[in-house]
Amino acid sequence: MQTDTARLAEPSFVLDRYLCDRHPWGELNGIRRFVVEFLYFGIKEARACLFVGLFFLSVFTVPRTGLLGWPRYDVLLVIAIAIQIAMIAFRLETLDEAKAICLFHIVGFALEVFKTSGSIQSWSYPDFAYTKLMGVPLFAGFMYAAIGSYVIQAWRLFDLRITHHPSYWMASLIAIAIYANFFTHHYIGDYRWYIAACALGLYARTTVTFRPYDRDRKMPLLLSFILIGFFIWLAENISTFFGVWRYPNQIGAWSVVHIGKWSSWSLLVIMTFTIVAHLKHIKARVHVPE
Repeated sequence: MQTDTARLAEPSFVLDRYLCDRHPWGELNGIRRFVVEFLYFGIKEARACLFVGLFFLSVFTVPRTGLLGWPRYDVLLVIAIAIQIAMIAFRLETLDEAKAICLFHIVGFALEVFKTSGSIQSWSYPDFAYTKLMGVPLFAGFMYAAIGSYVIQAWRLFDLRITHHPSYWMASLIAIAIYANFFTHHYIGDYRWYIAACALGLYARTTVTFRPYDRDRKMPLLLSFILIGFFIWLAENISTFFGVWRYPNQIGAWSVVHIGKWSSWSLLVIMTFTIVAHLKHIKARVHVPE
């Protein structure tokens, strides 16, 4: 029986095997190397976003009136479940990875219930659905699960390795503080910037090594958190434009989501990364100094 580590090293998809081949174009130099690495990076990013892409494609294409008499939110739930089942069936995710993604769904859904509650009303889901629970459609948790899926897929496709990762208990403490602040800032103040400062100090030396083509490249892990958070913020703008959910200031007419949400998403990425880093086969690629 193959271990999870072995499965991580042996892509099952034809495209994945090609993308992870280190020398399909032979030796490269100069501008040709730059172009090939840039293209490979883009294609691998797109492939890592498979769950995200398919899910948000559904968000943008399913009519607001629904399909075949089914409300839109219910249709999106069915599609999200089908995508997740297909990811496992085609061995694009292991069962352990799917369990981690399920955890993202749970923590995300709990946050959605709180944020949309009558006493908070940070945003709302205006359309009817049979699968709404406490005012939140069940598909909403998959938006958070999609972030976890991206991190897991990128880890394999880019052969990610982390050096100078902080102690797991410290990283977990920061992740818990990030999640708790999403709730408590409505009552005792917003401490995100204090938490961000702690995360900055904790991950200041942490580096991610990745392989777009055949050579290892490095970047600060914190920079990757910020960049991923930015693209999630862009996706949020598109989703609110299509009316999937709305903030109070978007009820009358759509407006750009406040730039401050970028920081919230970046912090959420840190929390997501911490959960993924606890997976057994990924821990083998994380270096924690003694």
